[in-house]
Amino acid sequence: MASCFFKDVSARHRKHGQLVAFPTVSRRLPGAATQESQDVSKRAFVTGITGQDGSYLAELLLGKGYEVHGLIRRASTFNTARLEHLYVDPHSADARLFLHYGDLSDGTRLVTLLAEVAPHEVYNLAAQSHVRVSFDEPEHTADITGTGTVRMLEAVRLAGIETRFCQASSSELYGSTPPPQSETTPFHPRSPYAAAKAYGYWITRNYREAYGPFAVNGIMFNHESPRRGETFVSRKITRAVAAIRAGREEFVYMGNLDAIRDWGYAPEYVEGMWRMLQADEPDDYVLATGTGITVREFLEISFGHADLDWENHVKFDDRYLRPTEVATLIGDPTKAREKLGWQATVDGRALARLMVNADIEALEHASTPWIDEVRLDSWPTPTTHGTAPL
Repeated sequence: MASCFFKDVSARHRKHGQLVAFPTVSRRLPGAATQESQDVSKRAFVTGITGQDGSYLAELLLGKGYEVHGLIRRASTFNTARLEHLYVDPHSADARLFLHYGDLSDGTRLVTLLAEVAPHEVYNLAAQSHVRVSFDEPEHTADITGTGTVRMLEAVRLAGIETRFCQASSSELYGSTPPPQSETTPFHPRSPYAAAKAYGYWITRNYREAYGPFAVNGIMFNHESPRRGETFVSRKITRAVAAIRAGREEFVYMGNLDAIRDWGYAPEYVEGMWRMLQADEPDDYVLATGTGITVREFLEISFGHADLDWENHVKFDDRYLRPTEVATLIGDPTKAREKLGWQATVDGRALARLMVNADIEALEHASTPWIDEVRLDSWPTPTTHGTAPL
């Protein structure tokens, strides 16, 4: 069976600043260790590795000495920019990042991949994760975000591997249920995305109770970063601030400004997921800052940080409204703090300033590759191309 990994990124293997994944010619037998992995304590398998959370998680795990395997979809365009700073030529003995073609819609491929890689930890981050888009693509959202979860769980079971499984769940589960929202708060999903995530949450719990695997749900409240997709409201705002400040744009178009969200910093949240899989017993946890701010306040802070008046540059567009809105999401992370020792240090106000700074810097490097650097006390010491010190 062919795997995929990053090969040499000389000019012939690089296009538009992206890395290209190529099939290998070798096959790893189930559970077999390669020369590259003999000295690595753990292997992790990450779906959604090219996304915001996946790239931070890969960076974190590599910094902790893991061998990391990621699932990527085959496409005619390249989407590996968030991983390029972690690149190591796979012919090198230091290579510990490997990418494999596959999709959450293909259960057979998931079974064979997991049997081949035999990971100690599995992180299911992949999803159609845009809430507004889920109203336009409800069936696709249900198939990937919902049914994709049971395909992953069933793949773990059928592959016969001993592993720990983390399902990336969402605060959108709570919908119209009043805050603060904890692990015991009733769910009231208000979008196809939230409904799909609710299925993913419950099927993870069901497999834990029925088959006994170490499977957890991380109910993560809104977590953002400079690596967030450009159509998500937080990044849409901070990119607009940078562009308006530079004179490249004049307006940004917004929907509901009164929604309240508990925004946190994504690197802290992937570290929380990692902590869940290091616990003695499997359980479900809310990850949140416990502080909520409105979209309007996020706008005010972001524009004000660049000495701009947001009211001069923000226009309303009802296309960005959801058929069913969610008013307030504010999490109660007490359980994660007490049982995992996890606590967010960056709230929504600090996050807005951090992201504006990053987008201004990114715009200044628009013609050259650029990636943000995580500056957290809990983050592994930065290393060259994701290789940990020997």
